[in-house]
Parts: sequence; C-alpha cells; structure tokens
Amino acid sequence: MSTWLITGAGRGIGLEMARQLRARGDDVIGTVRDAGKAEGLRAIGARIEVCDVAEPAAIDALGERMRGQAIDVLVNNAGIGRFGGAVKDLTAEELHRYMAVNAIGPILVVRALLPCLRAGRQKKIASITSLMGSIADNGSGGAYGYRSSKAALNMLNASLALELRGDGFTCLVLNPGWVQTDMGGPRAPTPVDVSVRGLLAVIDGATPDVSGRFFDHDGKPLPW
Repeated sequence: MSTWLITGAGRGIGLEMARQLRARGDDVIGTVRDAGKAEGLRAIGARIEVCDVAEPAAIDALGERMRGQAIDVLVNNAGIGRFGGAVKDLTAEELHRYMAVNAIGPILVVRALLPCLRAGRQKKIASITSLMGSIADNGSGGAYGYRSSKAALNMLNASLALELRGDGFTCLVLNPGWVQTDMGGPRAPTPVDVSVRGLLAVIDGATPDVSGRFFDHDGKPLPW
C-alpha cells in the first residue's frame, strides 16, 4: 500500500485517479480549492485537503499540515485550460494566471512537500502536462497561455529531475491525452478511466533511470 497526494482531485482526471487508487487499496490525499465540492473524494474515503495552487501561502500551509506525513507519490494534476485565441486577445492577467496555476504552483507544491516525499518509499513526482506544451509538436499555434505554461512545467520538471537524481527520485511529466472531462469536453476521444489507467501504469512502472522524461498516457515517449 502506498500513499499518494493528488492536487486538483475534486473532479476529472484527479478524481478518477483517486478512485482507481482507492479501489486497489492505496491511501489518497486529495486537494481541492473548495471543501464543499469534494463529495467524490469523501465517497471513496480519501483524505481531503483544501489548497489553491495559485496561492503560494496556501501551498505553504499545506506543507505545514503535511509535516511528518510520508508521501510515496505526488501527482501535480491541478490545472486550467482554455484553447484557441489570437495574440491580439491576450491579456497580462490571463498569462499570469496560466503560469501561476499550471507551472509555478506545481513546483511550489514540490518544494512544500519535499520532506514528505523524502520520507516516502517510492519518491515519485508526476506532473500532468499536455502535448500542447511540446514545442516540437506545435503545428497549429494559439492557446498561448496554456501552451506556454505547460512548456514551462516541462522545463521545471527537467531541472527538478537533475537536482534530485542522486536522491532516488523519479520525476515525470505526463500527457493524459484529450480526455472526456469538463476541460476536455464531450467530443474528446479518450474516456477518463482509460487515460487514468494508462497514467497509473506509467507512474507505477517508472524508475529513476527515466526521470526527467515526457511520456504519453500509453507509455510512449513524447517530443519536447
């Protein structure tokens, strides 16, 4: 049995991951922005923690509450997304918001929980990114805030993997695919349970020798 902490676990990929983990007997700590919207986590017996990853003070407070708690796997899942949009429509506020939630928040969560992860047995950090964060794969443009924030998350993970490579950590960025969630919409081709099953298989099978890599939910390496 392992202990997992999943950010953004109140719905979508995060909630489905919590469900599958609890079904196999793992302990789950799930973060949500609003404790009143955590019914799904309560139903499966997960521990609920309130944390808005856009707020550094909230992340630090989470770290304080987790003091003394060993965590085997951290999944940075919380994120925001809106696709499309031309450069003329961009605002500084929108770009800052994307960076705060999708890139800065995850690395601050790692900083806050690093003592907990060092105390864990598996020492795994998995951040949910997107193929839209791949520079090599960008053939359609647009989605400036989303793309750039996910590319930043990928780079942060690469640096993190190098920093922690001597300590037995495995740090990954994972693409869940286009998934049938509130963010992905009903036209998405991949059911959320299928995506999550693949993500968990990649995380479970990952070892320190693949730390710093970028994988699809089916385990295929992806281009930067």
